[in-house]
This record gives sequence, C-alpha cells and structure tokens, in this order.
Amino acid sequence: MRVGSLKLKAQLYCGDEAAMGPGKADLLEAIDQSGSISAAGRALGMSYRRAWLLVDSMNRCFRDRLVETTAGGGQGRGARVTGAGRDVLSRYRALEARLAGAAADDLAGLEAMLRAVPMA
Repeated sequence: MRVGSLKLKAQLYCGDEAAMGPGKADLLEAIDQSGSISAAGRALGMSYRRAWLLVDSMNRCFRDRLVETTAGGGQGRGARVTGAGRDVLSRYRALEARLAGAAADDLAGLEAMLRAVPMA
C-alpha cells in the first residue's frame, strides 16, 4: 500500500513463508470478484500457475482454507473465498489502514524533507 511517498508492506509469516501480504490480499479480492483463480490472476497480470501457488500457500498457512476450488469449467465450478478468507482479508486490510494512520505524522515530516525527484 502506498501512502504518499511511503510504501507500507505488512506481511504475516507462517514459519519462513509469507502467509499474507499485499499481493495475496489483492488476489483474494480478485478471486472473490471473479469466482476464478485464472481470471483473478489475469486481472492482476500474473500467470495461472503463480496465482494457484499463492492460493496454495495461503491455504497451507492458515488453519482454515481461505479459498475453495471445484475443478473444471462451467456452472458451479471455479473458486470461492471462504468465510475464513473474507475474515482474514478484512483483518489484513484493517491492519494496513491502522499502519497508514500510525505513520501519518512521521510521513508528513519525512515528505517535507524529501525532494520531488532525485538530483541529477
């Protein structure tokens, strides 16, 4: 998440693996909107394989599955974000918002000292 000139990146780890971060949160939102891992990946400019690996990682890291899939195309097929997935996503987005709010004063001070572009 970018707040002015500051990029905040909250990541939650499960062992050495990133269980949730901005990219995975964006993917969950895209799956929720499209009902498809492949369509969500396309919307975010990533391959189906990359999107599937991120979903697999999230599902392995959390106690409850965040995304459920049904193989094949057609009616009733595809992917859906579970209740646990929506809860994780909501809490993650709330955390991002709180981090941005907590950083606001320091950010304003840093931005006042920052050049608009690097010196040549």
